[in-house]
Parts: sequence; structure tokens; C-alpha cells
Amino acid sequence: MKEKKLLMWLSEVGMEEIELVGGKNASLGEMIKGLSSIGIKVPMGFVVTSAAYWHFVDYNNLRDKIKEILTGLDPNNIEDLSKRGLTIRELIKGGQFPQDLKDEILKAYEELSKMYGQFRVDVAVRSSATAEDLPNASFAGQQDTYLNIKGDETLLNAIKSCFASLFTDRAISYREAFKFDHFAIGLAVGVQKMVRSDLASSGVSFSIDSDSGFKDVVLINASYGLGEMVVQGAVTPDEFLVFKPTLKEGYEAIIEKKLGRKTHKMVYGTTPDERTKIVAVSKEEQMKFSLTDEEVLKLARWVMAIEEYYSNKYGKWTPMDVEWAKDGELNELFIVQARPETVHSQKDLSKIITYKITEPYESRINKRIVEGIAVGDKVAFGKVRILHDLEDAKDFQPGEVLVTDMTDPDWEPIMKKAAAIVTNKGGRTCHAAIVARELGVPAVVGTGNATEVLENGDEVTVSCAEGERGYVYRGKIEYEVEEFDLRNLPKTKTPIMMNVASPEGAFELSFLPNAGVGLAREEFIMNNYISIHPLALIKFDEIKQKDPQLAEKIEDLTFGYENKEEYYVKKLSYGIAKIAAAFYPKPVIVRFSDFKSNEYANLLGGKYFEPEEENPMIGFRGASRYYSDFFKPAFGLECKAILRVRNKMGLKNVIVMVPFCRTPEEAKKVLEVMEEYGLKKGENGLQVYVMCELPSNVILADQFAEYFDGFSIGSNDLTQLTLGLDRDSSLVAHLYDERNEAVKRMIAQVIKVAKEKGKKIGICGQGPSDYPEFAQFLVEQGIDTISINPDSIIKTTIAIYEIEQKLGK
Repeated sequence: MKEKKLLMWLSEVGMEEIELVGGKNASLGEMIKGLSSIGIKVPMGFVVTSAAYWHFVDYNNLRDKIKEILTGLDPNNIEDLSKRGLTIRELIKGGQFPQDLKDEILKAYEELSKMYGQFRVDVAVRSSATAEDLPNASFAGQQDTYLNIKGDETLLNAIKSCFASLFTDRAISYREAFKFDHFAIGLAVGVQKMVRSDLASSGVSFSIDSDSGFKDVVLINASYGLGEMVVQGAVTPDEFLVFKPTLKEGYEAIIEKKLGRKTHKMVYGTTPDERTKIVAVSKEEQMKFSLTDEEVLKLARWVMAIEEYYSNKYGKWTPMDVEWAKDGELNELFIVQARPETVHSQKDLSKIITYKITEPYESRINKRIVEGIAVGDKVAFGKVRILHDLEDAKDFQPGEVLVTDMTDPDWEPIMKKAAAIVTNKGGRTCHAAIVARELGVPAVVGTGNATEVLENGDEVTVSCAEGERGYVYRGKIEYEVEEFDLRNLPKTKTPIMMNVASPEGAFELSFLPNAGVGLAREEFIMNNYISIHPLALIKFDEIKQKDPQLAEKIEDLTFGYENKEEYYVKKLSYGIAKIAAAFYPKPVIVRFSDFKSNEYANLLGGKYFEPEEENPMIGFRGASRYYSDFFKPAFGLECKAILRVRNKMGLKNVIVMVPFCRTPEEAKKVLEVMEEYGLKKGENGLQVYVMCELPSNVILADQFAEYFDGFSIGSNDLTQLTLGLDRDSSLVAHLYDERNEAVKRMIAQVIKVAKEKGKKIGICGQGPSDYPEFAQFLVEQGIDTISINPDSIIKTTIAIYEIEQKLGK
């Protein structure tokens, strides 16, 4: 009978044998059987089954002894838990193998060695609990793994240590918390050929975005050496996002790349007692990506195939958490583990709970003391408790903020008590991040210096509600929590789009009801992703002569890119692509840069290129820049970035929009310059819109309609210029109102002309976000779309629905 087998080859097992071989091994076998035919590579190995584990336990009469040790356990008492766990582990490690089991293991090891043409082949020995890696429970990471194991005795000891790891403190605590019977769960051990990633790279991949749960991307984390460093969070890995829908269509759909801080790597040890060791990574290697674009795309295809395979197998969408490794000797990629993701796959997207920082930026910025990668989107307040190791954990109180260098599975009993988690090291797929998501607590990882800057007893607010960056603030800052059931939101006839400035929150925003993006601003990307004036990159040789210190800063920021212009084009394209992917295939209207000269001057190197103007608001901005001899090459880089997003990544839902276009003659010149840089209106379905934000755009709307596919009303500037006031001036602020009759007449007029000319017309200005009655006025005029700020979606949708009902739409 199969269930009596003490040992099985991975190629013999599948998910049906999970009780015998454990989730990890069942999954590996499943992939070998089901996915090898399409080229996915999984290293071969064998499983010491749970039957073998029970055989070992009974041979050494351990059941009653373990039960006795666990009687009266208080899992919340860390000291008690630690003491009992250690006693059980030592008991198991002191046991002897039954002879039949020992013979089978050593025979299989010899066969595996022959298979790979090696004497005593190097193997990974991994624990696999029979209840782990299920779609509704994650026991992953609770038992131990041993790498670079060679030789008969070393292998037998590693297997015994894996058996013992079923009773690590974290595993006992987890089973107690979820009411699992300690004796209803067995342990199998996978013995698998090592992938020589110590000579290359390895990492983790998710078939969804691990923070937001956005379904249409593959997230890949990668770092040099063996994969334990990424899983533990000991390094901040490189990060890649690949967009699934256009990858399927054959596009090179890498929509984001971030260089990590890969300061160290785990490699093979050099002595028999040292199986692995950690070494420094050279500065030159740190500044390179640890995977090529081709390898990233190949991995993404594999991860998509794995997700599809398991979704078919389980009969429902099953996103996957995958571990991969690149063999530096063979120069090939391998999958070494795959398990169902257990957080976002069970998330209820019909309800939205939003945490919103309400304290003004100017008030809270001085309280910001630490920052890193945000995990989740919540906010928490509590007292800091710095733990350098688990020996300090006995003092940890529920509701405190755990601050430490990094965590591993041993920390989980402590993490469950924390209001928030802050670590020096780690990336979005490190242990601390994964557990924080599962527990639903905010975490800020990869801060670099949290344990040095913060002190025990400090009262802090940990905020993950401000995009991809997470912040720790001194004291309590103001925030609010809102919950809304989206099933109660009425459906409007008028499409409601969103204004999106930052790529960072785009995936989360895509879950809100929307008809796409009516305004995606490039300025945020330029400020936060690029931070260098485009002409300082184009004329870098001049900067070197004028300002060597600035040149050094620019060199640091652009390291790893072939040239300075490539840095600008790629960074801008990644920012745009992330927004376009979030809302794909709905339209995403990307407005070309609309910095004023004083704002451009604030970018690195900007002061050497920008004119000083008395009134930049109505000066050298928008369309006038694009065809000028001075700025035209910089605008060319924007065109190249859009081309990259549409043609290379396949995001053809991007529509471009020209801001502050004063005359039809300017419109003609801008379109000519765009075409000169390869961005031709109508080619590959490219649509070009114009901002309607000047009285001239309204008065000459029929002429502008000859050049553009649509209009988007910018009510902010249109109000300012119709009423002849500076919207930044507090002296006339009381007059600034989009609902002024003059402004409303302008808007009504341009909607009428656009309709007559058969052109699309929407609005992306602030007005409808602030004033629901203004949104109702727009519906009455017959506007095609209304684009509003995300935080106004609910109230504006209700207002629009009400007026539509009134008008009988």
C-alpha cells in the first residue's frame, strides 16, 4: 500500500499524497509530473514520508513522552514554551533510526548521487509538515531546512533534525493558536539535489502583488547566493514586476525594476563542519541586477503556468508563492518550491477599509523618524520594544511595536502580540513581511537603522497608509479608519474615472469601482522616481564641468544604466506602466509633464537650465516647452518613455494628453515633435487629448478639435484664468470657486462644441471631487466622463447617481 511506504521519489508523488509526503514535497512532485513537459525544471529528489516519521517516533517510544511534556503548556508564556520545545527536540534528536528506514534512505541517496554523476551528491534537506501549504492554512517556514548536506551520516542527522523541528517553539505555538492536534500532523522530509545558486542567484516569486493582492502581475524578488537570505529578510533583494496580460501576448512586460541592497550572500562553506557561510558582495555586483530581463520574463512565464496548473487542479483561482534558484554551473533556472498564497486569495474585495492620515503633511513631517518598505496599508500606535534576540522576548507586551534587525520563524509567537513590526533588513517577501500580512498588522521593513534610531518605550505611530514607503512617526499622529461595502454603491451611467498621481498606490486603487484613469500625472514620477532634471542627464558632460559634486550624485542615482538618458526613459516608463497596468485594459490618460520653471529648477541640476520667471504659473510651461529648442530633447525622452510603455510592454490603453496648449498652432507643432520622436497620433491606436484649461481652449474648441481626439477639462487652471486670479494667493482665495457662473458657462460651452465635433470630453480638475453638486452640473451638461480623486469616489458616485435618476438617464 502506498500509505505504508517509508520512502518515495518525488516523481511518484502529487497533491493526493499530501498526508504522506507533506505539502512541500507533494507540490514538487506535482510540478515534476504536470509541468516538466512545458520546460519547467524542478531538481529531482526523494521523500522520507510521514509514515517513516511515525515509524521513527514509535520505534523510540516518543508519543507518550511528548504528550506528557506538552501537558499544561501555556503557549503565551514564551519561557515555558521554549523550555518544553527544547526538551522535545532533544528527545527526538537522541532517537535511533530503525534499520529498515536507515537502509532505504541510504540506498535512495546513493541512487540520487548516481543520477547526477556525483559521489555523495549535495542535497537540500527540507521539512514538510503534512498540514502545511494548504490553500486555507500556511504552516510554511515553521520547520527547518538544511542546505549543502553531503555524506551518509550528515544526511541522517539532518533528517532527524527535521523530525525534531516539528516541535519548534513557533510550530507548537501555531498549532495551539489554530487548534491543530499535535499528533494529527506528521512530518515528511524532502531530500533534493541542491541548485548551485551560491554561484548565481535565487529568490521568491508571487503570482500576484504580495502587498495589494493585485492579480495581474508576477512579483519576483532576487538576490545573489542561496535563497535563505531573501526568505529571512537578511538582504533587500532586487524587485521585478511583470504584467501577465501583455506577457501572454508576447510583449516584454517588465513594468517595474528596483535595485535592492544585496550587501551579503550565502554560499557553500569551505570546511566539512561549515555547510554554508555568509560573505560580502562586491560593490560592483551590488549595483547590478541579479537576473537578466530574459530570465525575469522566463521566470514570470513559469510562475503563471504554475498558477494556472494549480487553479485548474483546485477548481478555483489559486495564486502561488514560489521559490526559485539559478544554477551558476549550468546557467539554468529551477523551481525549488511552490505553495498556495494564503492571504490575498481569501480577501473579501467587496468591502474596503481605508486608513487615512489626516494630520497635515507640514505638521507630521518633522515627526518622521524612520522609513522603509511599507507592508500592508494600515496604521498602528504603540510603544517601541527593541529586541536584539529572542532572549529579550520575555518582556514583550501585547500591543507593543516590535523593532528588530530581522525576524525568522522562531519570532512568530512574539509577532502575534505586536501592534506593528519594524525591521532594519528585508524586502517585500521577507519573513517579517509575509507574517505581518498574515497577521494583518502594519510592518515597515528594510529601514536600515530602526534599532539605532528608536528607543525602548518611545511612543510611535507606524504608517503604511502612504504608498510604498512606510514611516515611523514620533508620538501619535492623526488618522481615521473608514469602512464601506462596495456592494452598496450604485452604478452610474456616467463613467467615473480616477486621478492618480503616484504609481505606488495604483494597484490598491484599481479595486475601487472605476472606468479607468482620467489623469495620470508624470510630475510625481519625475520628482520621486527620477529626481534629476532631464537636461542635466542629456548634457551630463556640462554638469561634470560646472558641478563635480552634483555629477557624483547623478552618477550614483544612474548607476547600472547604460547611459543617463536611458535612466530617465526607463524610470519614467516604469512609473507610467505601473499605473497603466493597474487599470488595464481601461483607458489611462497620461498627461505630459506640466512642471513650471520654478518646479523644474528644484530637480537635481535644474538650476543650471531653468529661466527665472516672475509668474511661472502662466509662463514657460506645458506645450510651449515641447517644441522649444531649449526643451525639445527633454520632451523627446518623454515620448520615448510612452513608446516603451505602449510598444515594448504592450500597454496600449495609454492615451497621452497635452497640457497648457495655448493656440491651435502650438497643437500642430507639438504633434509634429511627437511624430519626430516616433510617437504618431493614430499609430497603433494612439489617441492624443488636450487639456481644456485656458479660455482660448474653450473659445477655439472647434479648431483644437481638428488636432486632438478628445478634451479633458482642467477646472483648476480654467477657474484661475477665467476669473483672472492666482490660485496660490491667499489674498484672493475667497474668490476662487469652480462653481462660479462664468466658469460653468465656459464648461457648458466646450462640452457642447466637443459633442458637435464628435470628440470625447471629460473633466479631471478638482471641482467634482470637492463639490458633488458640481459633478451633478457636469452630468446635466452631458459630459462623457468625470475623473475624480480616489478619496471622493463614494460620495461623488452617489451624487452622480442621484442626478441621473432625476434626469431619467
